[in-house]
Amino acid sequence: MAGLAAAPYVVAPHLGRCRPGGARAVSRCGRPAGVTEFGKPHDARELHFAQEQIRRGHLSVTSRRILETKYRISETAMALFLEEGYANVTVEAVAEASSVSRRTVFRHFESKDELAFPDHTERIRLVERCLLESAPDTDPVEAVIAATGESLRDFLSRPELVLRRFKLTRVVPELRKREVIEHERYVALTRSFLRDHLPADAPPFQSMALAALIDAIHRSALGNWVRTGGATDAVAELEAGMEWVRRLMVHQSTFSASPLLLALLPDTPQTRRVLTSLKDAAEELF
Repeated sequence: MAGLAAAPYVVAPHLGRCRPGGARAVSRCGRPAGVTEFGKPHDARELHFAQEQIRRGHLSVTSRRILETKYRISETAMALFLEEGYANVTVEAVAEASSVSRRTVFRHFESKDELAFPDHTERIRLVERCLLESAPDTDPVEAVIAATGESLRDFLSRPELVLRRFKLTRVVPELRKREVIEHERYVALTRSFLRDHLPADAPPFQSMALAALIDAIHRSALGNWVRTGGATDAVAELEAGMEWVRRLMVHQSTFSASPLLLALLPDTPQTRRVLTSLKDAAEELF
């Protein structure tokens, strides 16, 4: 796995941008940061408490240790899957290699196919917090764009995990299916938010279409990043894509809000000059 560690990652600064237009601040949406300690959860109640701390965006020393244990188990499991083959690795082998009990593994992961996905639950909660914390007057599409940007930055905060998982999902069908399931949770969350916050007269398909479009741009940026071994600027790609979405929204609102004017004009040089000017103005607008 040394090859992964040496990859020329392009990782954006960990800036919180959950509230569009607000001042940048570290971990605005309560993202866990600076987690470096290892530890073992003593019982299910302690694990539940740690998860609640993560949900609220506050991490005690104990909660950090529990979270890091979860990631350590996952990283150990993925290394074993790559070295020995997914089908040949048991949960018991993962527990032994991680220096924890089998019971501890199952406190963190309900099944073997979840071992490669230690980060999604916390990231879903991060996106949810970003959406809930958006100002009441924030455009719902802008709120989803901001939350999606925060999600991407969180992915990039653990480059080795993301790159290793990418290699695994290319060769292990079970994990590829699990990745699809995990991915749909993000789309369902943003789709539900848009459905509840778009104008009442918005077409019923709009929330689904916008959620899918924004998600596709996110997946494209992250996908390019992992396929190049972390060499692309995923955040810049995402931001360029979101600007495109904004232009589409302006285009749509302009045509939906303005009546159309049809006119018959004489075919003269003066008419052609006027039409050319109108065309140039329209291109600048859209």
